Amino acid sequence: MSVRGLFFAGGRPAELLIRGAHVLDPRSGLDGPADVLVRGGEIAELGAPGSLTAPEGAETVAAEGLHLFPGFVDPHVHFRTPGQEHREDLASGTASAAAGGFTAVIAMPNTSPTVDDAPVLRSLRDAAEQQARVPVGFLAAITRGLGGSELTEMAELRDAGALGFTDDGKPVVAAGMLRRALQYQRLSGGVISLHEEDPSLSGEGVMHEGEISARLGLAGIPSISESTMVARDSAIAAYEEGRVHFQHLSCVESVEALAAWKAAGARVSGEASPHHLTLTDEAVRSLDSRFKMNPPLRTESDRRALIAGLKDGTIDCIATDHAPHARHEKEVPFEQAPMGVTGLETAFASVYTELVRPGLLPLALVVEKLSAGAALYDLCTPKIEVGQPANLALVDLDEEWVVGAEGYVSRSENSCFHGRNFRGAVRLTIAAGTIAHRASAHGATASSPTTTGATA
Repeated sequence: MSVRGLFFAGGRPAELLIRGAHVLDPRSGLDGPADVLVRGGEIAELGAPGSLTAPEGAETVAAEGLHLFPGFVDPHVHFRTPGQEHREDLASGTASAAAGGFTAVIAMPNTSPTVDDAPVLRSLRDAAEQQARVPVGFLAAITRGLGGSELTEMAELRDAGALGFTDDGKPVVAAGMLRRALQYQRLSGGVISLHEEDPSLSGEGVMHEGEISARLGLAGIPSISESTMVARDSAIAAYEEGRVHFQHLSCVESVEALAAWKAAGARVSGEASPHHLTLTDEAVRSLDSRFKMNPPLRTESDRRALIAGLKDGTIDCIATDHAPHARHEKEVPFEQAPMGVTGLETAFASVYTELVRPGLLPLALVVEKLSAGAALYDLCTPKIEVGQPANLALVDLDEEWVVGAEGYVSRSENSCFHGRNFRGAVRLTIAAGTIAHRASAHGATASSPTTTGATA
């Protein structure tokens, strides 16, 4: 089934009463204990704790002491279908998303074959309608084969369901090519999302260029390889009056460039990933390939700039850049390992533990930024409001767990947070009105919310 540009297998519409949870939705102005009744997959009633009654045959979830948030939306994931299903597929990837409280995700096109023509995209849509646990949308490639030299048939891809376009994993190196893509974008619609990197500057780098790369003797990737492209492509977008979204920003200079071009009126936006918000290149001293990603972990000043960018609105959303790899692919020397880390199951807990609990970010802002990616692609942003589809994440903020101690829902385990102690466990996820996840991969069934009545 489809939901406004998103596709998933669906299921029976939920019928349940969530009783007494602390409901927090910044967009709806909700911040306090309440009962939430879901009927036919929609939010039917909101009331004071204990005031609502579950209809006959519906489930009751005793959620006192838990928090209920609007479901999270991740605008940047890699599910490796088609062609690389040994790393992840639509079923395992969307199950991992549901385990992290995500109720919709957007998948990148750097698969095998690349999503650069309508038949491949249509086959992905069909697969999602059979396999996906939560709604998933797709971006198509900007250039054929991600080669940077020939534009895809953008209008045809939009007609086939593409939410936008990206060569993610590879930058659009030629300024003229990006300009042409933006000109076609005005006709076809959709957002152009960019992985920003100047290969002539990043070269063969494997980590951030700085003191630690020098000490380790590893080739570095300078921050200017990203920020100069952000500045250049913002200028092109402004000139063409196009719409551009910058993926996984990682450094001070990129945040500054984005802020300046927003102030100048350019239609640009940006995202930051939990690993860049919570870790620095200090982690790479271990030479553990789970800390190898592109863009790389950078310095503490870069990390602080990303946090500030979230707070002041320069950075629009949090996105995981969930990039699964098989164990044997990562268990090689650091220089040889592929870039990328998983992130769906740890996104909320990592940011909550490392940034909210210490007081660096307010919880309401994190909840808002974890779903803000929907609006960037003209999707419905989850909202706890009567009449809205039930897209909900029920979370125990006090539950402590160890990442990976009980495995992962994802097919891959290359989490940069492996072994870390976090607080904040997703107990229940309702996506597009259907129950997509119960308990968490790290939590015992006995710790699930208490339920009575029929199972939805």
